[in-house]
Amino acid sequence: MTPRANRPAAFFDLDKTIIARSSALAFGREFLHNGLITPVTALQLGVAQTLYRISGHSSEQMDATRDHLVSMVAGWEARTVSRIAEETIHRVVSPAIYAEAKELIAHHKALHHDVVIVSASGYDLVAPIARELGVTRIAATQLEVHDGRYTGEVLFYCKGAAKAEAMRELARVHHYDLARSFAYSDSAVDLPMLEAVGTPVAVNPDRALRRIAADRGWDIRVFRNPVPLFPRTRYTPIAIPVVALTVLALTAFAWRRR
Repeated sequence: MTPRANRPAAFFDLDKTIIARSSALAFGREFLHNGLITPVTALQLGVAQTLYRISGHSSEQMDATRDHLVSMVAGWEARTVSRIAEETIHRVVSPAIYAEAKELIAHHKALHHDVVIVSASGYDLVAPIARELGVTRIAATQLEVHDGRYTGEVLFYCKGAAKAEAMRELARVHHYDLARSFAYSDSAVDLPMLEAVGTPVAVNPDRALRRIAADRGWDIRVFRNPVPLFPRTRYTPIAIPVVALTVLALTAFAWRRR
């Protein structure tokens, strides 16, 4: 069957657009339970996650997080990371998915638009989240794998202008009309992604993106309803130090703001 030409697509950023947290930092506790990282590293990831949820990441902070995580996973078996992500997604990510995002994805599907997740997080972590949402097309950061293990090298960093490049390539392959397409993101770092389509939408925008969206007359939406699909019933020993360090992180953040 010849694919329909000039059809619209809907491109979604992932973190703070579809889910209320950083997908790259979300699996720290699970990596700890599987013996891949130390408790100290797990706590560092937990604090970084909290700060991200409060203030987001600048372009420089995203690069620093990428470098830290890529260095951390060097030598890990790629299939082990994929397995952990698959087995724990309901516990780690599903409770943080915005109900509004799920409804919007369903809306685009009802209109027969292809839905694409475009994320700076690694492909192996994004893929199970996409499947949870029934999304089959992904553009994400690609890490080099040799003999089944991550080498610590980044083949493609899906951030900023690279997101727009990935979208244009997907449009070429799948016959999308970007002028009729939609893009959703929370960050000014994703301005190239938003500018690549005819209908850009700022979702939970940071201050820079909110200002740009207001100046250009773009739609601004606020998603605030992450729906827990599975209630928390299990206590883990790591909970107390995570809470303690989170309080310290929040205090430090508030003091820096003052």
